[in-house]
Amino acid sequence: MNAPAAFKPVPFRGLITVSIMLATIMQVLDTTIANVALPSMQGSLGAAQDTITWVLTSYIVAAAIATPITGWVADRIGIKRLFLISVAGFTLASMLCGLSQSLMQMVGFRILQGIFGAALVPLSQSVLLSINPKEKHGQAMAMWGAGIMVGPIIGPTLGGWLTDSFNWRWVFFINLPVGILAFAGIFAFMREGPIRDRRFDFFGFAFLSLGIGALQMLLDRGEQLDWFSSPEVLIEAALTAIGFWVFTIHMATSKLTFIDPHIFKDRNFVTGLVFIFIIGIILLATMALLPPMLQNLYGYPVITTGIILAPRGVGTMAAMLLVGRLMGKVDPRLLILVGLSATSWSLYDMTTWAPQMGSVPFMITGVVQGFGLGFVFVPLSTIAFATLPPHWRTDAASLFSLVRNLGSSIGVSLVATLLAQNTQVNHQVLAGHVTPFNPAIPADAAMGNLETLAQINNVITREAAFIAYIDDFKLMMFVTLTTIPLLLLLRYRPQKGPAQHVALD
Repeated sequence: MNAPAAFKPVPFRGLITVSIMLATIMQVLDTTIANVALPSMQGSLGAAQDTITWVLTSYIVAAAIATPITGWVADRIGIKRLFLISVAGFTLASMLCGLSQSLMQMVGFRILQGIFGAALVPLSQSVLLSINPKEKHGQAMAMWGAGIMVGPIIGPTLGGWLTDSFNWRWVFFINLPVGILAFAGIFAFMREGPIRDRRFDFFGFAFLSLGIGALQMLLDRGEQLDWFSSPEVLIEAALTAIGFWVFTIHMATSKLTFIDPHIFKDRNFVTGLVFIFIIGIILLATMALLPPMLQNLYGYPVITTGIILAPRGVGTMAAMLLVGRLMGKVDPRLLILVGLSATSWSLYDMTTWAPQMGSVPFMITGVVQGFGLGFVFVPLSTIAFATLPPHWRTDAASLFSLVRNLGSSIGVSLVATLLAQNTQVNHQVLAGHVTPFNPAIPADAAMGNLETLAQINNVITREAAFIAYIDDFKLMMFVTLTTIPLLLLLRYRPQKGPAQHVALD
């Protein structure tokens, strides 16, 4: 194996890190911060219940389509220039979102937000790996991971507070000072990276965009349209299959592809993609389930729900601080195993929740789960890139972010669908016990008293939903456990020298 090139110290490394992390957190927050503001937006923009969700869908689809070309654009115009354009465009689009007067304006500006914001996460990961020596990659990924994972957790809480204290427009206006600081820091302290002349693969990008866009629309619209009983969903499923199939064949056979197929020969990176897909499912799916569960079944208001979920972020931050120090001293596969075990235990504990209980179990489980996910994210983000050549880092980071986001979308859609279906099934099973011959049924209900029957139906509906939530937690626990054997595919060996470790292909 060739000796790695000597690392050259980068001036203002700390200030560069702060600047790019401000941009990253700003983008990640916007994936969830607008969710709780949708009801307020609906009335202000005059949107219908089934169209206001376009505010979320437009952003997700645009960001997903634009993410894969980050590496190509960075090579053509330079990482610093792309970073500045992305931060400026995202900040301006955020302001325009806050000033929107109609749903069409909002959707259009959210698309711009998604396009400009798509590059921020992969660029920040690539830059942090580039400006830090290999023995510092663990600490760099700890800081990056903290922003990536804590953002979606605090997003709904921050969005709820801004909406209640001011109005929904401040959900977008808050990006202005953050964006200005990030832009100024990147402009002043970051050096431009190398520029490579790469031809653009229009054919491959078109079909990959078709597959990603159709998949995101399918996941977003499927539950509303009863999935494959809808012609629209069938068309989207067909376009998804065609897009990914043609892109895969093209990438394997063509000489011109904007994603080099040789990148998939790195075992650590491919295994890392599988892991980050699962992490995307667990992180966002859990966060999609808990707020409505706490509000609808336990009666907590929005602000209290955010406070109960906040310890999850504390657990993640604690894990990031600890694992950043352990990287380079402990086998990262062992750290990932500890994280997966803690996450699995937290999901198991969630299956033991009772319909009537205090807020403490939610907080304890949240801390453990946040800690476990943090313990997985940092070593995984480090070992997945350890054996990749530097010129592939931006492309690889784009794929890493894309797969994580796809995992999140699929996970949220899956648990939401199962929740709705299982609630109906459980309701039918429980309602089957409501008969005149059941001694537990009040006498007036047995005689057909509508008020009593309505009360019984409300109790059954609540219990049916609670069981459905427990079933979702159980499914995610099994999904997490099944990923543990994949650790055997990761290759790792300490490099000779003080506190330096690399993963071997």
